Amino acid sequence: MFTMRRLIIVATAAALMTGCAGQNPYDSQGQAQGSTGMSKTAKYGGLGALAGAIAGAAIDHNNRGKGALIGAAAVGAAAAGYGYYADKQEAELRAQMANTGVEVQRQGDQIKLIMPGNITFATDSANIAPSFYSPLNNLASSFKQFNQNTIEVVGFTDSTGSRQHNMDLSQRRAQAVSTYLTSQGVDASRISVRGMGPDQPIASNADANGRAQNRRVEVNLKPIPGQQYDQQGQVQQYP
Repeated sequence: MFTMRRLIIVATAAALMTGCAGQNPYDSQGQAQGSTGMSKTAKYGGLGALAGAIAGAAIDHNNRGKGALIGAAAVGAAAAGYGYYADKQEAELRAQMANTGVEVQRQGDQIKLIMPGNITFATDSANIAPSFYSPLNNLASSFKQFNQNTIEVVGFTDSTGSRQHNMDLSQRRAQAVSTYLTSQGVDASRISVRGMGPDQPIASNADANGRAQNRRVEVNLKPIPGQQYDQQGQVQQYP
C-alpha cells in the first residue's frame, strides 16, 4: 500500500527535482531571490510539484506512487515555467520603477505595483498628474514586452468625503490609467479596472501623509487563467 508517509516523501523529492531541474534562462538578468537564496521560480515550482503529486496520487488509485510523480512533474513544471516568466518581469519592473516612487511587490505568482497619491492624481481629481506619465510610459513598454499575464488596475481614495463620491472617483482613476495604457499600445483585453474607494487603507486617514498614501493606484499582474508555460517561461502552443 502506498501510505501517506511515502506519498509525502515521493512528493517532496519530485518537488525538489522539479524546482531545480533545468537552468533558468533569466539567471543572467537578475533572477529574483527570496531571503533563503532560493529563487522564486524554484520555490513556486516545488510547491506546485507537491500539490501536483498529491493530486496525481489521488487520481491514480491503482498506482499512487506513479500518479504522484506524474502529477508532480506536470504541475511543478507549469508553476516553475510561470515563475521564470514572473522573475524576469519583476526584475525588469524593479529597474524601470527605480526612483519613481512606484513600489514593486511580489506575492506568490503575482506582481503588485503600488503608485502613491503624490505622483498619480491631484486631490479629488481623476486627471493623470504630469509626474505620473513617465512611470506609466515605462509600464506600458513593459506590459507590451511581457504580454502573457492579466493586468488589474485598482483605484483607491482616502476617507474624506462621501463613500459614493470616493467609489466613483476611484473607479474613474483606475479607468484613466487603463485608458492611458491602451493608448500606448497595451492590449485592452488584458486589462480590468476596479474602484475600491476608501476600502483597504494602507495608512491612517487621520493625517495628511496617511491620506496621501491611501490615495493610490495598484496594478496587479496575474497569470492568465488556463495558460500553460514550459520550463523556459514560454507559453505552450497547442494545435
